[in-house]
Amino acid sequence: MQYRNDRYGNPISLLGFGCMRFTKKGNSIDIDKAEREVMEAIRGGVNYLDTAYIYPGSEAAVGEILKRNHCREQISIATKLPQYYIKSKSAVDKYFEEQLKRLQTDYIDYYLMHMLTDVTAWNKLKDLGIVEWIDKKKQEGSIRNLGFSYHGNTEMFLQILNAYDWDFCQIQYNYMDEHTQAGRAGLLAAAEKGVPVIIMEPLRGGKLVDLLPERAKKLIAEYPKKRTPAEWAFRWLWEQPEVTCVLSGMNSIDMVEENIRIASEVETGEFTEEDKKLIEQIRQEIQGTLRVGCTGCGYCMPCPKGIDIPAAFRCYNHMYTEGKGSGRHEYLQTVCLQKDFTEPGSCIECGKCEKICPQGLEIRKELKEADKELLPFYYRIGLKIIKKLGFLG
Repeated sequence: MQYRNDRYGNPISLLGFGCMRFTKKGNSIDIDKAEREVMEAIRGGVNYLDTAYIYPGSEAAVGEILKRNHCREQISIATKLPQYYIKSKSAVDKYFEEQLKRLQTDYIDYYLMHMLTDVTAWNKLKDLGIVEWIDKKKQEGSIRNLGFSYHGNTEMFLQILNAYDWDFCQIQYNYMDEHTQAGRAGLLAAAEKGVPVIIMEPLRGGKLVDLLPERAKKLIAEYPKKRTPAEWAFRWLWEQPEVTCVLSGMNSIDMVEENIRIASEVETGEFTEEDKKLIEQIRQEIQGTLRVGCTGCGYCMPCPKGIDIPAAFRCYNHMYTEGKGSGRHEYLQTVCLQKDFTEPGSCIECGKCEKICPQGLEIRKELKEADKELLPFYYRIGLKIIKKLGFLG
C-alpha cells in the first residue's frame, strides 16, 4: 500500500474503504462478511474508513468491527454530520454524540459537513455557531480534522472551499466527471491551498464498469495493457498527485485484494499519451449515448433567469447513460437543493445562450425536453415540501 499525507503530515492510504455499500443480510448489514472484508483491507494497509450518519447501520458496523479486532488506533474514521437536518446548535451536539456512541469511540479523525451543495448552507451553520463548536471539539481532541463532502458545480465548490480553513474535502471525481461537479479545476484549487482531496464515486457507483458501451469494452479488451475497466478508472485517479485517497465500496475479498494491488503498484504520472488517448476514446464512446452534446464548457452561462444549463444537460444525459432514476436523483442532489435553484422550464427563450454555444446546440428546445424528463410531477411536489420545511435555508 502507498500513502499520501494529510494536511498535518499524517499518512492516508491511497485506497480508502467506503462503508456505504456493506452487503445486507435481510434488512441489516451482514456484519461478519463486512468484518472479513474490512479486516482484509486493513491487513493490506488501508487505514481510512469512510461512513456517514445516514448510511443505514454503517457507523454501528464500523464501530463493532474495530472493537472486535482491537484496532481503533490503527484506523482513521471519517464520518459526516447531516448538516441538512440541523436547525439548532444543540442538534449538532445530539448528532455528534450519537455518532460517537455508534462508532464506539471518543474521537473522529476526519469529520465532514455532509453534502454541502451551496455556500448558503455553510453560512446557515455559521449563524448557528458551528465554527465555535468546531473549535471547541478540536481543542478537546474529539475532532481532529474538519472537512466537507460536495456535490454540485465547480463555481460553488470554489466558494465553499474559500469560505473556511478546511483540513480536507471530499468530491465526486472520475474520468467522466473531469469537468463536471467540482472537477479538475476544483481538485487543483484544493491542492493549491494545501487541502487534501478524498475521492468518492471513482466508478460512478460501478457504472464505469457495468454500463460501459460495448465499443468501450472492446477498446479496453484489445489494448496492449491488460487491465479491467475498474483498474483503468482507479489508475486514472491515482496517477494524479493532487488526489489524496480514493474510496471504494468493496464488498468482496477479491475486490479488496485487487484494489490493494493496484494501489500498491500505481505511480504518479504513469499514463502515457496512448493511455490518455484510450481514456478519451472510452469517454467519447460513453458520450455517444448522450441525449445532448453538451461538453459542460459553461459558455452559455450565466443564464438571465439563473438556470444552470450545463448541470441540467449533464443530468439529462445521465438519465440515458445510467438510468432515469439515477439521473433524476443526481439532478435533485446536485442542483435542485441549492437555494437559488431555477427550473429549466423557467427559460424565457431569449436565445443568448445559443449565440455563444461552441457546440451550436438548440439549447432552448433541449431545456424544454430536459425539464419534462428531469422533473416529473412527483419531484416537483417533493421540492415544494423540502422548501416549505426550510431545508434550503
